[in-house]
Amino acid sequence: MYVWLKAFHVIAIIAWMAGMLYLPRLFVYHCEAEPGSKQSETFKVMERRLLHAIITPAMVVSWVLGGFMPPAGCMPSWCWLSRSPLCMVSLCAACANSPLTAIAILKNSIGFSMRYRPFS
Repeated sequence: MYVWLKAFHVIAIIAWMAGMLYLPRLFVYHCEAEPGSKQSETFKVMERRLLHAIITPAMVVSWVLGGFMPPAGCMPSWCWLSRSPLCMVSLCAACANSPLTAIAILKNSIGFSMRYRPFS
């Protein structure tokens, strides 16, 4: 039973991290699109679906399965156990702030502009 919990926990974390790494790329593509265009609306839908259909459920599954793992038989080392909650809280804060960052970028209130490209 513990091996299955661990396997699904790892799969959920991988899905969560993949979504968190892909979401900023969607924000950049969205900023490059003309406001109000069909492409801009498509990116809004993609961002919303990624956040609500992949990232948030994967985060919840990671938390739930991670909570069941220590009672299921294998207690991790105390060093990892003391750092694990800090990592989880910081990742959840990043997940919660990503929609706010997207709104700020799209309203251009933080000065983000795709016109200035220093490396191109």
